[in-house]
Amino acid sequence: MPERFAITSDYRPSGDQPSAIRKIVEGFRAGRRRQTLMGVTGSGKTFTMAHVLAELNRPTLVLSHNKTLAAQLYREFKDLLPDNAVEYFVSYYDYYQPEAYLPQTDVYIEKDASINEELDRVRLSTTSSLQERRDVVVVSSVSCIYGIGSPEDNYEMRLFLETGQRIEREDVLRRLVEIQYVRNDAAFFRGCFRVRGDVVDVYRGHDNKRAVRIEFFGDEIEALSEIDALRGARLRPLQRVAIFPASHFVTSRPNIERATESIREELAERLEELRAENRLLEAQRLEQRTRYDLEMLQEMGSCAGIENYSRHLDGRRPGEPPYTLLDYFPKDWLLFVDESHVTMPQVRAMYRGDRSRKSTLVEHGFRLPSALDNRPLRFDEFQARLNDVLYVSATPAEYELEQSGGIVVEQVIRPTGLLEPLVEVRPAESQVDDLLEEIRNRVERDERVLVTTLTKRMAEDLTQYYKELGVEARYLHSDIATIERTEIIRDLRAGKFHALIGVNLLREGLDLPEVSLVAVLDADKQGFLRDRTSLIQTCGRAARNVDGRVILYADVETRSMREAVQEMQRRRAKQAAYNEKEGVTPRGIKKEVKDMLESVTRKDEAALSRVAEERVEWVPRRDLPKQIEKVRKEMLDAAGKLEFERAAELRDRLLGLQRQALEL
Repeated sequence: MPERFAITSDYRPSGDQPSAIRKIVEGFRAGRRRQTLMGVTGSGKTFTMAHVLAELNRPTLVLSHNKTLAAQLYREFKDLLPDNAVEYFVSYYDYYQPEAYLPQTDVYIEKDASINEELDRVRLSTTSSLQERRDVVVVSSVSCIYGIGSPEDNYEMRLFLETGQRIEREDVLRRLVEIQYVRNDAAFFRGCFRVRGDVVDVYRGHDNKRAVRIEFFGDEIEALSEIDALRGARLRPLQRVAIFPASHFVTSRPNIERATESIREELAERLEELRAENRLLEAQRLEQRTRYDLEMLQEMGSCAGIENYSRHLDGRRPGEPPYTLLDYFPKDWLLFVDESHVTMPQVRAMYRGDRSRKSTLVEHGFRLPSALDNRPLRFDEFQARLNDVLYVSATPAEYELEQSGGIVVEQVIRPTGLLEPLVEVRPAESQVDDLLEEIRNRVERDERVLVTTLTKRMAEDLTQYYKELGVEARYLHSDIATIERTEIIRDLRAGKFHALIGVNLLREGLDLPEVSLVAVLDADKQGFLRDRTSLIQTCGRAARNVDGRVILYADVETRSMREAVQEMQRRRAKQAAYNEKEGVTPRGIKKEVKDMLESVTRKDEAALSRVAEERVEWVPRRDLPKQIEKVRKEMLDAAGKLEFERAAELRDRLLGLQRQALEL
């Protein structure tokens, strides 16, 4: 097991990457706790981050606002650090419907979820690696600020075995059950163990296709080995092994006894409050549910919705923050916040949304008040747990700049030598017809155009207008299903049409080398998508093409426009000066169409149910059950391979088929 990070790459830092790496490393070593890396699109920010953490040699968390982008970062770090522990930590649900109550219609919605076994495995692998080694990089979504159980309990309840250790086989089996492993001598799967005489095989919760074999001779462990979980073939001998709990929500029997007593006390207090207010229905509802959960806890050591009792199980006081992934890191850890201008606001927003939903459940007797302490971290709690932080963005927000004292490390030189696109401002009065001519020029050169409008209606109407004039165009906005979005982007890159029109084309990851023109209609209309940050991000969509151009259509020059244009010109001048000095000739990026990944936004996911209803495939009644099961299996397989776009498409189909079955 290596003690240091070791980068494996055919490339060396170039452009202003060496300077950025040196400044960041020196800054952290000098005690500067917060730093900001302003890296333009295509400048190799991931490569820089990898070199920084390798130089500092500390356990590192890379935080992303999006599960799909986190998967991309994970693959990039995995390629750069093949000999180190690169882990992936995101929500392990393929599908998640949280428990909720709608008092307006008196509708209670039970929690419904489908757990992705592979994502559950890598989450367990993450915490196991953090407790066993230091050369760990974890790429995570904001799932890392949600409660997962105490790291102390997780570590103390591990089963540590070594060759020659004197311990009875029955004691080992009893310990395995305590840490939530299931005995199954017929089937062998993750989180279970099997017994064959003096041989015990354990398929650890974080293992992938490998298991541990324990061979006893009387009351002594004669041999330990790693085996192939499928074939049972011995792979290598082991001197010692640690078996961590099969779940993050695991606790000892004394803790369960203490917790059940504490839950009873809270229940009695809450019932007294409700009855004093003559809210008898809420009191009956709460008492019935909680007493059932208590029975399950005492008999089975677990219950449905056990996370709602996490405060009692952890022994926390009311209002105390939960244990999260951040608590598994050592004190000297590093945090890299990718696309920080989006990620930090998302971290800030998580607590309020969760609190609102659970408060309603508590108020109407579905949960005890302690359920409110099963929550994500508040922003101030998140900040209190941070050590050294690097904010990474092409357009850092005010928060990051303030945190880093206004000092920004720039990385604007691309290894390809590509310059920022030229930005031109034209009158908005004739923007539609002027843009039509520009699109036709790009069509002749087989190049692509991105157009941003103010409204969905305008995007649709403009698309129709251009089509009538012989220009192949499509529109893209949040009402379009996930799979359609992916197909539209792929068709654009493949040349099936040349102009893509939408309201918000700022989705990180939408970097298309074929796009040579970005047009912003009504750029002088101030708003969320016309502020300085959004305009710079939008202009950056043309930065992958040697001939990249941007046209801002406006009748007046707003402050946001002026600042965005000045920033783009400043970057371009610096890039051009470097190219001239070093003799670099800009070269375009070649990228296979099949490699494109499209982000799935929260708004897209909120619309999935409605979209699925609108686009239902017709299946004969007799074939529905078989088709539903087939699509469900394909969805889980795709999610298990981290193919989230394919899984989202299949989920759309599954929802439609299920509704069709209910209507028959």
